[in-house]
Amino acid sequence: MMKLNDKTKCLLLSSILCLTATLCATAQNSSSVCRLGFAYELSQRSQWGFEKPVVRSLIPNSSAEQSGLRIDDVIEQIDGVNVTEVAPEEVKELFNATGNSSVTLTVSNLSGIPRQIEIKKECKKSNAITEDQLASAFAMYSLETTAEQQFICPFKTSITAEEVDFAHFHTFTFARIDENNRKLETNINECIERELIKKGMQVNNTQPDLLVQTFYFFDKNPNYKGTNKIIVEKEPTYRYDSAEGKMVKLPFLNYAAAESEAEYLLQLGIRLVDQKEIPGRVLWECEANELMESSFRLDEYARIHVPLMLMQFPYLKYMRNPQYTVNRRSYNYTGIQYDIDRLELVLDVDRKSPAYAAGIRARDVIQKIGKHKMNHSAEEFSAAYKRFISRTMDLRDPKTRFTDANGFRYCMNWDLFKYTQVADAAADTDYLSAFTYLYYFAPYINPSGNNACVFQVKRGRQVLDITVRPIVRTEVIVEIQ
Repeated sequence: MMKLNDKTKCLLLSSILCLTATLCATAQNSSSVCRLGFAYELSQRSQWGFEKPVVRSLIPNSSAEQSGLRIDDVIEQIDGVNVTEVAPEEVKELFNATGNSSVTLTVSNLSGIPRQIEIKKECKKSNAITEDQLASAFAMYSLETTAEQQFICPFKTSITAEEVDFAHFHTFTFARIDENNRKLETNINECIERELIKKGMQVNNTQPDLLVQTFYFFDKNPNYKGTNKIIVEKEPTYRYDSAEGKMVKLPFLNYAAAESEAEYLLQLGIRLVDQKEIPGRVLWECEANELMESSFRLDEYARIHVPLMLMQFPYLKYMRNPQYTVNRRSYNYTGIQYDIDRLELVLDVDRKSPAYAAGIRARDVIQKIGKHKMNHSAEEFSAAYKRFISRTMDLRDPKTRFTDANGFRYCMNWDLFKYTQVADAAADTDYLSAFTYLYYFAPYINPSGNNACVFQVKRGRQVLDITVRPIVRTEVIVEIQ
């Protein structure tokens, strides 16, 4: 068995703290808690939704997401009440009106067309813990699919200081393409067009409200001083690739590195120019300046980074070096809600879920999941999880190292050539690894490929073996912090 070093202890501590915080937080009462499935902030930007709620994040699979609510939507009315007619502290009360099972919002975006949507409140018992929460708590079983990471991009974003409301601009076109770089500029423009259309805008080549200009540069750094002779362990650079739906490693230096350390320099800029109110006025601009260890294609850079750059249009939050948080989860969803104080007890089961369809019901007691017993306390589960992590560190691949959102620098995926050993460890009943079922679709947890879970359930005097075929849910939340 591998001896724990300081790096391993940091990783272990990160996982145990997360699990303990999730499993050992005792509910204060047995009442229900309700959510709408989105977060907002009151805008202080005169250019977008000034003093109105602006949607900043959506919970995956929530009623809010399914209703069609989108990031950067401006909430104009809540159940028919204009948000500008109430004090800021009253807005929260409107969202949480007592006795209402849903809320009707009037929202607007860059399309210029207000729309009305109904969002149903999703309620659960305050001592319930759901499978998405458990997936994060037991993420060390499957860092390949479940992790929270942060990264900073070297972007400089600016907006006009003049009084203007971006809500007046609904259409766009692109500046004339340089024929010498037609393929590159076409690829960059296509990336921009996709993102602006997602925000509600439309292409209009005859009378556009905005003109989109781009500028770029890539070359060797004339001030490059060569590789440092002192070998220093460099932190790998990861960014989120929305097209691939995952974090990717890139040959970029830290945003705070000295320019002389970079062998290559890359610049990409997007500029939005007024064509409607004061033609020629620059309304919004974002410029990326990367320090690079090796060559990288500009069109590939645009494919990955244009969505990140345009996350700050029309609502600008940070002018320099924005920090992004990516919370990604892929896990087996059955629909079971567990009692946080007694994990073998089913508090509730989502209707139309795989578990409900299979016959699992509230108040059932789960005796086993597979061959793993469930009659253990949160402290016992945490202690066993700690053993699993420490005894399997030598089965991980150091080449996949990354830093999680808690700042722990030695997270690693499983070694591809050691999947069999990982699966054996996950199946070991000594580790009380009942919740590995959340990742039963993964070959390092279940080499058979048969993603079916057997729950042994006690219902009164009956003991039932119920086979549940979960749905693999993939959820990604990307936010600017």
